[in-house]
Amino acid sequence: MNFVPSLAVSGKAAGQFFTPESVARSLVQWVVRSPSDVLIDPSCGDGALLVHHPQSRGIEQDPYSAWVARERVPSAAIDCTDFFTWAADTRERFDCAAGNPPFIRYQSFKGLSKNAAAAICRAVGVKLSGLTSTWPAFLIATASLLKPSGRMAFVVPAEIGHAPYARELLGYLLRAFSTVHVIAIREKLFPQLSQDCWLLYCDGRGGTASDVRFSRVDSFEPSPRPPIPDEVAHWSALTQDWGGRLRPLLIPSEARGFYLDISSGGTATRFGDFAKIGIGYVSGDNEFFHLSPSQARHHQIPTEYLVPTVRRGRSLQSNVVDQHMLERWQAADEPCLLLSLPPTGELPETVSRYLETDQGHEASKRYKCRVRRAWYSVPGVSRPDYFLQYMSGDEVRLARNDAGAVCTNSVHGVHLGDFQKASKALSTWESDYTKLSCELEGHPLGGGMLKLEPREAGRISFIGEGLVLPHSIFAEALSVMRRWRHQT
Repeated sequence: MNFVPSLAVSGKAAGQFFTPESVARSLVQWVVRSPSDVLIDPSCGDGALLVHHPQSRGIEQDPYSAWVARERVPSAAIDCTDFFTWAADTRERFDCAAGNPPFIRYQSFKGLSKNAAAAICRAVGVKLSGLTSTWPAFLIATASLLKPSGRMAFVVPAEIGHAPYARELLGYLLRAFSTVHVIAIREKLFPQLSQDCWLLYCDGRGGTASDVRFSRVDSFEPSPRPPIPDEVAHWSALTQDWGGRLRPLLIPSEARGFYLDISSGGTATRFGDFAKIGIGYVSGDNEFFHLSPSQARHHQIPTEYLVPTVRRGRSLQSNVVDQHMLERWQAADEPCLLLSLPPTGELPETVSRYLETDQGHEASKRYKCRVRRAWYSVPGVSRPDYFLQYMSGDEVRLARNDAGAVCTNSVHGVHLGDFQKASKALSTWESDYTKLSCELEGHPLGGGMLKLEPREAGRISFIGEGLVLPHSIFAEALSVMRRWRHQT
């Protein structure tokens, strides 16, 4: 059917992206063993997959797409309804399944559909968090409709390789099928999307597996059967070493082995071992609370209520935020000053006048502001020892805070706990080993960006003193990871 991204692209109705013909044909070929097999596509869209096997059942919620599918594949049985509520009641069972399930973020997944999906997942022992997108539930519900020895093949977001809920999904699939095969594809299946897509193939419904088959391909090539796996990874080892994440399998096994030997040895240090890492403050209205020097002068805001701030990760252009950098921002009249007011006490008249402006009244109505004790007092403002990029392009920047600045929630603040341990570890920040660690512990955001959540940043590994590294191995592995997130 249609891959529905979290960011809609103009020109595509309802954000739908239909499966390329070569992909649709291959997925159907992978799962259909006999002309009499009955295939289900749980989100069939315009029938792109059903057309390759007319002995099919399609479910599609969008009326127009369902109509197109019926016209395109008149032999298929196609219902225009919500898949989860239909799946919860149907007694039909199928020989195989193929599809491209909607990728809808949790914020938009609600109501009867979400309740039905949760009930289906609970019935097979899977409890997905409230932050889970729709596609894992589509796979689990579809698997529940397969006959013994059934097969399924799906387009899936590449986040199957790193999302926290992917571990629950993969664990279930290994309990439900004798073969679980993930095919990672570097080149985009949907060039118009920032997100990458991989393929998933499962065979032998009713069996169990202890290993995940994994293939790495540069680009999709049509084929009548899944590619030969590049490696077979033990699930127990994947969960122990990598938390059930598949992305580390993108690099050669030799590099993974060296990395694990070092990171689990006594000489390496994790970022979280000596520092607390978290996002900065949430202002509630960045335009109101961040002032440029000229705005501060115009409103006559006293300097004691203004704090220099790092608003964006891209502002970290060097390994230190110092007075010279602040002066450059101020010379460019950037909004680099946070209005930092106490929640109680009398305020200067000029500050009160600024709060009473039309912009101030609008800010006071915003959710993050109106739920505060004093709407104008931004909480969580602190001066970290370092700034760490939350999202980065070519490489992750870490900058020492010599200027005593603060930061927004677009940047991580790093507060050191053990200064001696920090001094030794941070001196190796520029090593290929630690840069590779950023790639392995973080995850791609799309558009070539790497994102590091606080928990991921805490796992970044630093080499010990005097340790001789196989430089070329880590440099090559680093290059591989950056190519896979489309950053060269």
